[in-house]
Amino acid sequence: MRRIVICLLVVLLCPAASALAGLDVKMAGDLRVYGIFFQNRNFTGWNATGTATEDTLQIYQRFRIRTDFITSDDLKFRLGFMVTDTAWGTGTYTADAAQVSIQVYQAYLQFKWPDTKIQFTVGLQPLSLPQSPVFYDSVVLASKKETKSTAGIVITAPLIEDTLALNLGFIRRTDAGAFDATTTQAADELDLYFLTLPITLDGFDITPWAMAGVIGQGASLSSSVRAGLRSGGSYLTPTGYQDSQNLGLWAGASVVIDALDPIVFQADAIYGQTAMGDAARNRRHGSFFDAAVQYTGLSFVTPEIGVWWSSGEDSDLTNGSERIPVISPNFGMANSFLFPCNQDFSNDNMGIDVTGSMGATLAFENLSFFEKLSHIISLTAMTGTSSPRGMRLAVAASGGNGNYLTMGKTLAEGEWLLGLTFDSKYMIYENLALTLETGWANLSGAKASIWNTPRNYTRMINDAWKVALGFKYTF
Repeated sequence: MRRIVICLLVVLLCPAASALAGLDVKMAGDLRVYGIFFQNRNFTGWNATGTATEDTLQIYQRFRIRTDFITSDDLKFRLGFMVTDTAWGTGTYTADAAQVSIQVYQAYLQFKWPDTKIQFTVGLQPLSLPQSPVFYDSVVLASKKETKSTAGIVITAPLIEDTLALNLGFIRRTDAGAFDATTTQAADELDLYFLTLPITLDGFDITPWAMAGVIGQGASLSSSVRAGLRSGGSYLTPTGYQDSQNLGLWAGASVVIDALDPIVFQADAIYGQTAMGDAARNRRHGSFFDAAVQYTGLSFVTPEIGVWWSSGEDSDLTNGSERIPVISPNFGMANSFLFPCNQDFSNDNMGIDVTGSMGATLAFENLSFFEKLSHIISLTAMTGTSSPRGMRLAVAASGGNGNYLTMGKTLAEGEWLLGLTFDSKYMIYENLALTLETGWANLSGAKASIWNTPRNYTRMINDAWKVALGFKYTF
C-alpha cells in the first residue's frame, strides 16, 4: 500500500512541481478491462506440463500511466507506472489483503548533445530490433510496441538528413548485482550490443541491423528466454553452458517497398547464432525469413498476405539446435490468435513459437462498413520444419513436454496448426473502444512419439477457443 500511495503522490504533485520548476509536463496512458473465455490454450485442459487444470473464464485489468517532464525540445525525462494484466480477485484486485503489484515500467532520460542532432536515450526504455511493420514487432528482441522495457542506452545520430541514420545501443537484460553470491566472480549477466542503419529513399526503406550478446553461464534467465537461447542438447549431462561466457550474434535487414503504392511489399531476413564456441551440443544457430504484400488502395479494407520460413532442428541432438535463437519474440499478422501480436488485450493468444516453422497468413484489416465500427479477419496455416526425431530427443532430454518444447507450440514436420481470428472494435468515444476478440485454433498430426512424456497428451487434444470482450481507454 505504501508503494501505491507514493506513486500516486508523485503523479498528483507533478503539475505543482512543474509550475515551480518551469517544466512542461505531459501525461498519457491507457486502461484496459476485459473478460475472456479461453478453452484449451495448450490444446488440452491442462497447463503445458500437464500438472494443473485450466480455469477458462477470467476478468483482467491493467493500467499504465506515462509522464514526460520536458525542459526543452532537447531534454526530457519519462516516468511510467503500471499494474500489469491481473485477474480480478488476485494480486492488486483482491478485496482482502491485496498484494501490491504497481511497478515502474519506463524511466529514461532523453537529450540531444548541445549544438548537435545526436540523441541519447538512457535508462529503462522499450527497445525492439527492426522488423517489417506488418509482422508487428521483432522475432528476436521485441518491446511489444513499447509495453515492455529493458535497461539500456541508445545513441541516435542522423548521418544524412531524412535519408540515413545510425543507432547504437547497449542493453543489460539481467545481472545479479554489484556483488556475486560467493568470493568467486561469476558470469551472471546477459548483455546486448546492437546497431541499426535505417535508410529511407523514395518508395524504398531498408534497415540493416546487427546485434552481439554476451551470455553469462550463471545469468538468471526467465524460462522463456532460456528456452529461446539454449539448445535441446544443453539438457544432456553435464547440463548448461560449459564456458563461463558465450557469444551470441544476430544480423538481418528489414525492407518496406511502397514505390508501387497502393501495393506495399515488406520483408525480413535474419540469421542468429549462440554459443558456437561452446560444446557442440550447446550450440544454436538458424535463419528466419518473411515477406508480405498489402493493398492499401481501398477505403473500407486492407487485404494482405504474408509468409514466413524458419530453419528447424535436424535429427541429431549432440550437434546443437538449428532453430534461430531468440530473446523476447513478438511476431504475427493481423491480431492472429496464434501469436502475441497487436491485439488490444493480453492473455488472449496461443503463444505459438514461430522458430522451426513455416506458414502463411491471409488477412483483411481495417474492414469497415459502418462509422465507428471496424473488424479484422485473419486465417493462418503453419507447419513445422524440425525433424520429429530431433524434437523427440530434445523433449526427452529436457524432462518431458512443456519444459523446453511444448506440444502444439513448437511444431515438428508433419504437424499442422490452423488459426482463425475475427476481431471487432466499436469506438464509443474517440478515446474509448469496446472490443470483441474471437479466435479458434486446430492442431493436427501431433506425434505421440514426441510429446507423450510423461503423460498421454495427444489423446487429450481438442480445438482451442477464445472470446474476449472489454474496454480500452486511452488518454
